[in-house]
Amino acid sequence: MRFKCTRLKYSGLFMLLLLISQVFNVAYAQTERKITGNLLDNTNQPVIGASVSVKGTSKVTSTGTDGSFSISAKTGDKILFSFLGYQTKELTVGTASTYKVTILESTAALNDVVVVGYGKSSRKALTSSISTVKGDDLNRGAISDIGQMLQGKVPGLNITKNGDPTKSAAIIMRGASTLRDGAQSPLFVIDGVVGADISILAPDDIATIDVLKDAAAASIYGNRAANGVIMVTTKKGVAGATQIAYNGYFGVENVSNRYDMMNADQLKAFLAKSNSALTPANDKGADTNWQNEVQRSDALSYNHNISLSGGTEKTTYNASLNYFKQEGIIKTSDLDRFIGRIGIEQKALNDKLKIGLNISNSVTNANLVPYRNTVLSQMLTYLPTAPVKNPDGSYFDNLIQTSYYNPVSMLENGTENLKNKNILGNLTVNLKLPFGFSYDISASYQNSQNVYGAFYNSIYTSRYNNVRNTPEPPATPSFVTLVGKDGLAVRNAYQSTNKIIETYLTWNKKFGDHDINAVVGYSYQQSLNNDGFQSTSTNFPINQVSYNNLSLGNPYAVTDFRVDYNPGTTYQEILMISDFARVNYNYKNKYLVQGSIRRDGSNVFGINETWGYYPSVGAAWNIDQENFFKSIGVIKTLKLRGSYGIAGNSLGFAPLTTKLIYGNVGQFYYNGSPREGAYGAIQNENPDLRWERTATTNIGLDFGLFNGRLTGSVDLYDKKTTDLILTFPVDNNLYPAPSYTANVGSLSNKGIELVLNGTPILTDNFSWTTGFNLAHNKNKIISLSDDSRFNIEDRLTVSPDGAGQSGATIQILKPGQPIGTFFTFQYAGKNANGVSQYYDAAGNVTTTPVNKTDYYVLGDAQPKALLGWTNNIRYKNFDLSVFMRAALGLKIMNVTRADLFRPSTAQFTNIPVEVENESVADFNAPKYSSRFLENGSYLRLDNATLGYTFKKGIIPGVNSLRLYTTANNLFVITGYKGIDPEINQGGTAPGVDTNNFYPKTRTFLFGLNVSFN
Repeated sequence: MRFKCTRLKYSGLFMLLLLISQVFNVAYAQTERKITGNLLDNTNQPVIGASVSVKGTSKVTSTGTDGSFSISAKTGDKILFSFLGYQTKELTVGTASTYKVTILESTAALNDVVVVGYGKSSRKALTSSISTVKGDDLNRGAISDIGQMLQGKVPGLNITKNGDPTKSAAIIMRGASTLRDGAQSPLFVIDGVVGADISILAPDDIATIDVLKDAAAASIYGNRAANGVIMVTTKKGVAGATQIAYNGYFGVENVSNRYDMMNADQLKAFLAKSNSALTPANDKGADTNWQNEVQRSDALSYNHNISLSGGTEKTTYNASLNYFKQEGIIKTSDLDRFIGRIGIEQKALNDKLKIGLNISNSVTNANLVPYRNTVLSQMLTYLPTAPVKNPDGSYFDNLIQTSYYNPVSMLENGTENLKNKNILGNLTVNLKLPFGFSYDISASYQNSQNVYGAFYNSIYTSRYNNVRNTPEPPATPSFVTLVGKDGLAVRNAYQSTNKIIETYLTWNKKFGDHDINAVVGYSYQQSLNNDGFQSTSTNFPINQVSYNNLSLGNPYAVTDFRVDYNPGTTYQEILMISDFARVNYNYKNKYLVQGSIRRDGSNVFGINETWGYYPSVGAAWNIDQENFFKSIGVIKTLKLRGSYGIAGNSLGFAPLTTKLIYGNVGQFYYNGSPREGAYGAIQNENPDLRWERTATTNIGLDFGLFNGRLTGSVDLYDKKTTDLILTFPVDNNLYPAPSYTANVGSLSNKGIELVLNGTPILTDNFSWTTGFNLAHNKNKIISLSDDSRFNIEDRLTVSPDGAGQSGATIQILKPGQPIGTFFTFQYAGKNANGVSQYYDAAGNVTTTPVNKTDYYVLGDAQPKALLGWTNNIRYKNFDLSVFMRAALGLKIMNVTRADLFRPSTAQFTNIPVEVENESVADFNAPKYSSRFLENGSYLRLDNATLGYTFKKGIIPGVNSLRLYTTANNLFVITGYKGIDPEINQGGTAPGVDTNNFYPKTRTFLFGLNVSFN
């Protein structure tokens, strides 16, 4: 009995102690204590300067030089770890006081998240064709244009860019979908703002770019999406301690290639062979290399970008300032740009409400080259025996010859400047509602101001007042008369504003195995374009007035001078109202279905065709989620998808396009004397003009092998555009005006795209990742007729109008042929007298072929394949990236070379060295023909970058430090005999090198990336 009591006593004591310990445990759990540990990245390296905060409190600290942290918290609290470029990590505090935390780079998540119209999606849930490029993977270098940053990175994007820093790249997605010049560019959407100007973005501000290629993905943007949509997402602030970063580089550019023109001795020797000689007016004893005189030996470029970001769990912010300057390789041309961005996001109502405000502003100053293409042409043809200047310091000119101008004098005596100010403000509101609903409002305002000034001084108005202007194809060269004396000034100022309000309701709901995402919304957009004016003046007292003080001129003292108010630029107000909806259905993450529709209404088109409808549908099957597939070890992911959609193209149309317009049609006669002010119809009305429509069918396969070490996709597409908008000549007995704009014709693009990404080697100290993409597109015009009022079999285009070749054309728009089809003479060698011969229509050889009658279809400018190949190698702290791209199977008409093949005019214009064996008796030498139709295929080493990243913590206060050097355009392998084979692929006249190619450069950069705690 005693034993039992003792046992009971000790048992009671034990229970009491246990109860006391539990009380202490509870008290301990409710009492704050010091939580310590280390934060590491996925390579087991310390993350320095990361934000460490206790969720729901104001406690914030940052990690030290070894990734260590210390913060007060209690059991059950959630500690948040965040750092720019990494995913936010959440740790729930347990009974332990020391933790080892691993944080992953955010790029791993970006690969799986895709920005789509009015929302985001995981790549696993996509049913359409969308390519994603991370900001770090974009092309780097002295680049002022986002299009150039995407070159070779996205299959199906054909991007071409010459060396002019003031001009944008031409971008064609999956082949041209229109026959209208200036209407082929994709739609840009920046952080949800539709049609935003990409000049407001600095390269370092870009987080990702998502390219919506098929109509199923793009049709949610309706009548602006036929050319594809490029979604740009900028970097946002991350909660935590303020992070400050600087990225900058200095670059030197040299011209990558030159024409091999004759020097003075070579030219004189060539003339001596034919018992000829230079005229005294041209032979001044000089030996001038005009390419050296017009081009800079070294063009410099600079870029500086400072950014900061940070915030708390409730409020995050980011800001950046960028300065970019690039000298053009042509003297007097350059571009400098300031870009400032600031963004803030605020959460409220228990994180159910999120408000964001982003403001971006860019200020660009571009010095252009007056009559640029004329300067480029004269740079090659001006005689080397002529000096740049006379002994008295004035510019040399032989004014006896026509169309013969000193190119350096043209550079120095003319000025063109374009200033642009562009501001974009965007307010977003997101409200989470019950039952899986969320409501979004986006209001944006864009304002673009352009101020242009040009001054052609007294030398221009006295010597170059009848300049031969060579515009971009398909426009025909012409002579431009500068009416005036003692200088001519042009000044204009225009602004355009764009106001957009979009609101949409999203529903995300999961019912067991069923997952639904639905969006319904409304969009209102008002665009006011060309609000401004232009004026001109002449007869200035001194040249130094330039274009800044037009009132100092005296234009009324000059006979026939009229002030030019720029009647070609008209004020426009464009209104568009849209409704849109999309539904995504996901069953067990195996079977995916998507449907969308957009209804657009606009005042641009005919009153009978105000509204347009753009539907799409898509489906996908994640085969890797099936039970039968899980036993397959090699293939880890496999998805089959298909889609169909319709999108429109309203680019380049004004509200007055469909209206009957009267204007000045010349003079009328009264009592035998001409009188000014004859007015008549200059544009016919078409109430039935509607949007061009592009329907795309896309079938794709996504796959991943060897645990993700090799991933890729294959896409097949069929894209057909109907209701092409063309202008036709009409009978004045039936129509008031001589031409009529109507929906006529169709064209198609069919192709295949392949993407492969692999990681052949991955170790702690060494890794190699590689990516390859290939695209093939076949473009074809189906019809140029509507089988009723407007019927044509073909349309001849591109008339370079070289001397002695008036009326000659070199391309044709013809059903059954692609855009850019070359239609010209077939070269047949030379006869016994050394004269070039050609095949006539019957196949006979002749030296006098007839324009059009004896033309042959001789290939086209469409590339058969576009390739891009990226390699990234890392060894310890060294990194090396090499990027190559290629275009294969295209033709280029080398008009520049043809116009230089003039041995009979070597007394008056310079000729290439390759012409030295040509006969001066060959009067056909420069004739446009297959002789100058060359293979434009090329392989370019576009970018190579070598960098070194210093160990973290090596410099106090510095979180990361990287030095690098980059080389752009190191070499190009090609058989093309022009300066460069990357000839413009945009517009309706691709692949024509016609005295207008601004030379490309080879660039060497030295850069620094550094971030501070």
